[in-house]
Order: sequence, then C-alpha cells, then structure tokens
Amino acid sequence: MLRFYTAGESHGQALLAFISGLPAQLPVDMKFINHELRKIEKDTAEIFAGVRHGKTIGAPIALRIENRDWANWEKILPVGAAEEDPGTRKLVAPRPGHADLAGSQKFNYHDARYILERASARETAARVAAGAFAKLLLREFDTEIASHTIQVGHVRLEKPATWKKIQAVSADLDSPLRCIDAAVQEKMKAEVDAVLKAGDTVGGIFEIVAHHVPVGLGSHAQWDEKLGGVTGAGSFGSEVQDEIFYEKSERRFRRSTNRAGGLEGGITNGEDVVVRGYLKPISTLRQPLHTTDMVTKEPVKAAYERSDWCVVPAGAVAGEAMVALVLADAFLQKFGGDSLAEMRRNFDNYAQQIDAF
Repeated sequence: MLRFYTAGESHGQALLAFISGLPAQLPVDMKFINHELRKIEKDTAEIFAGVRHGKTIGAPIALRIENRDWANWEKILPVGAAEEDPGTRKLVAPRPGHADLAGSQKFNYHDARYILERASARETAARVAAGAFAKLLLREFDTEIASHTIQVGHVRLEKPATWKKIQAVSADLDSPLRCIDAAVQEKMKAEVDAVLKAGDTVGGIFEIVAHHVPVGLGSHAQWDEKLGGVTGAGSFGSEVQDEIFYEKSERRFRRSTNRAGGLEGGITNGEDVVVRGYLKPISTLRQPLHTTDMVTKEPVKAAYERSDWCVVPAGAVAGEAMVALVLADAFLQKFGGDSLAEMRRNFDNYAQQIDAF
C-alpha cells in the first residue's frame, strides 16, 4: 500500500512530505520532481531519506521543501516558548469561506494564525512533491498524467482536447492558465484581470487525464476498493454508456466514446481516466467581506493574507498529484513487488493475460 502524509505551515520553516510503499530500485529524477513543483512553487525539494545513489531503497522517503521567506516569519512563528512579539500578526477577523473561524473554535484559539497556516493552499506543494514520486512509478509502466484548464469564471473551453495538446500545455511553465486554446485563454486572462481590478477572486474547472492506464485497476468487490467516477445522473442510460468494440489491429477491446472517464464499476477499463475538479473562488479577498472579530465580537472587515486571484491551474497541478498517488497505490495493490523488477514481472505477466483474453 502506498501511503503519504505531509507536515508544515504555509509561512513555516519548511514543508515536509513522507512517502512509504514504493518499491526499491525506482529511479528518482530530481529535475522532474522540481519541474512539477515549479508549476506552483519557486522553492525546491530536497530528499533526506529513502533514496540512495538516485534510486529508492524500499524504505520510507522523506522530502523537505524549504521556505526561503522563513527569515521574515521566524519571530512570528517561533517553535520554542517565547514572549509575544509586538509584531506578531494575529488574525482575529476570520475570512468568510476559509477555515479560520471553524478551525479556531475547534482547536480553542482566539487567533486563526495557526489554522490558516496549515489550511493554506501552499500545503499542496508537499503533495505535488509526493505525487511526483507516484508519477515516476507510473511512468515506468507508460502511464502519464497531465491537466488543462476548462473554465475560468464565465469563460469556458467548449471544444474537446486531445491528449497531445493536454500534455503539451500541462508541461508549459509559460502558459499562464494552461488552456489548450490560445484565443479562449486570452478571454480567461481578461476574466482574471477583471477580478484583479475589482479586488475579487475567481474559480473554475480543470481536467486531469491519466493516459495509457491498464485495464483492471481497482475492484468492484468492496466499496473501498473501487476507483470512483462521476456518472451522468441527469441523463438517460443511452446517453451515458460507452459502446464496446474489438480493435483487431491492436488486439484489444475499446470504447467508441469515453463518457465513463475510464472507469466502469470502480475498475479501470483501458481508456484514459478523466477527472474534473471544480474549484470555488478562494476566500481571501483584497476587498474583504464583512465578518466579526473573534475577541471583541464586533463587526469588522475580514483579514487579508497573501493571495492569488485565480488558482485553477495550480489546483490542477495538485489534482494531478492526487490522481497519481491514487493510481500508483492501485498499481501497487494490483502488481505488488518489493522491487521494481519484481513489480515489472508481475505487470508483464498480467499484460500477457489481457492480450490473450
């Protein structure tokens, strides 16, 4: 089983990620890992356990993403006991839509600082680093994952996207919103510019595609063994299902469409696995909404922390990481193996079974 967890605060000294369950002898490409991070983060990852001579050793892996801005926050977020600094940036005006108030009530703080530090979207950088390891494993079996932006605010991409176009825009660090259509992307940028001027934020939709996924990951047998998908609840069955045909040239069963997003009965069916994420506008606004001070109980304007205006492309990168981690776990459960070589033998034997079906 592949397991991971993260630690660290948004403005803290570093973010940490811990990964266990990867097979030994998996080549680790640090340039690839840091390229994944560069999609959302300027800081880079450093490995300090579980990798030797450029390969995994079968032990848990530990990663560290140092916060280069830590010097400006060290007095505000001291680890040891310290007298309260006059410059301490308490947050007592919780932001509507954020975890500030509910988290402060839950953990009994009259200061949302320690809630927002962990609830911040920057935590996802550690997940992206962990997901990069999952992608490295999947790549060994020719499975790749990429994403693109479908909608920002009221602007939506209406045409279908090919795998090659998604793959290209997903890897392009210079593409501001990672939309496959340049004209639509310009309209999306205008939408973002409009909310920037208004001091507002905007959400949207991203799509993640896992390409060349083998048949048979996941299981129908138990609820927690299924890989989940979204069905067309408001449609007729004839509008949702994918008709099946046999492609003699490839000696494999195919679907004429991929409305199911590569999943049937909680099992991958050999088509691309497609996942869409719906991201609401983030809750930190430069023109803040009304709220109530947690200490005085008086009406005030919500606090403002550093913020972007549209995080749809960044959300897609975090989504890629989570899809990669789920699929890598399904690979490990299906094919097992303590080393990459053993896992590959199991995979190849299964591939022969599918070819002969």
